[in-house]
Amino acid sequence: MSTRVALQGAGMIAMAHAASARFLGYELVGVASRTAERAQRTAGTFGATALTYDALPAGADVVAVSTPPQCHADDAIRMLESGAAVLLEKPLCRTLDEADRIVAAAAAHGGKLLYAENLAYAPVVQRMVALAPSVGRATHLEVRSMQGLPTWGAFTTDEWGGGALFDLGVHPLAVAMLLANAAGEGRVVGVEAELRGGPGHGSDEHAEVTLHFRSGFAAHVVSSWQAGPESMWDAQLAGDQGVARAELQPVQRLEWNGDQVALPTATATPAILETAGYVAQLRALVDDVARGVEPVMSAAFGREVLQVVLAGYTSAGLGGEQVPLPFTGPRDRTPLQLWRGA
Repeated sequence: MSTRVALQGAGMIAMAHAASARFLGYELVGVASRTAERAQRTAGTFGATALTYDALPAGADVVAVSTPPQCHADDAIRMLESGAAVLLEKPLCRTLDEADRIVAAAAAHGGKLLYAENLAYAPVVQRMVALAPSVGRATHLEVRSMQGLPTWGAFTTDEWGGGALFDLGVHPLAVAMLLANAAGEGRVVGVEAELRGGPGHGSDEHAEVTLHFRSGFAAHVVSSWQAGPESMWDAQLAGDQGVARAELQPVQRLEWNGDQVALPTATATPAILETAGYVAQLRALVDDVARGVEPVMSAAFGREVLQVVLAGYTSAGLGGEQVPLPFTGPRDRTPLQLWRGA
């Protein structure tokens, strides 16, 4: 029997999950959205049925939850309790209290939740992570995600929880954390950050973050909505024995010591479904559930990324002071609340 997939949320990222399901030969059984019109439009595009939230999981084996971050905990937990596996969009949620609930629910239901850090499944990132041990003693790590301010959605509202560091920054932070760990630096033990806002709202549009590790090594992460209109995402890891450099968007390219490293040729249309990891992450969740193992991109990993984000907002609110991890601040505050000292 074909794997059955449903969507909770019908925006742009949900379309990527739907297209990935179709490419893999999975059956898209339903699409639910806050607005019936959007559910009908997306469902019509993929030959599925438009549903209300209450109708989910509608017999689906997997539900891709792509609702706003303030809804993630309740939506993901309800799908797990209904028997479905969950592909939960990033950011994991807004607060550590919510993250704790998600982690506990995932554990109670066999670990059937994948935190949708798609770049962790992108071939260019996976190959760079595989090269990381070969750099020797790490001396430099920088990951950047820079693009224009979104012209849609509610990304800069207080309800969303945070801006460029929270919504966009989880991508370069996750890549930096994966690379540093693969290079032998372990987990982040401290965070410093500077944030910059923008006109017409109270959220952040630009973030510069320093990640500190126990050895004394430090990594630099940039997340910006002030660099458009063309996006530029890249990563560089250097050590005393080699240098790996990757372009992540708008094209994918990997170099080792200046020589290009071959990447697999995408066969999906559009190619970004494979090059950005969307196909592989959905396949991984289905395979992990079948094998009874927790995804590598687990709820716990999503919580670890979130605590780095929260430490970053706290640091920015303290004028760039280093904030140690594990995070000991309030677990019921959103990123924006921590930045403002609320």
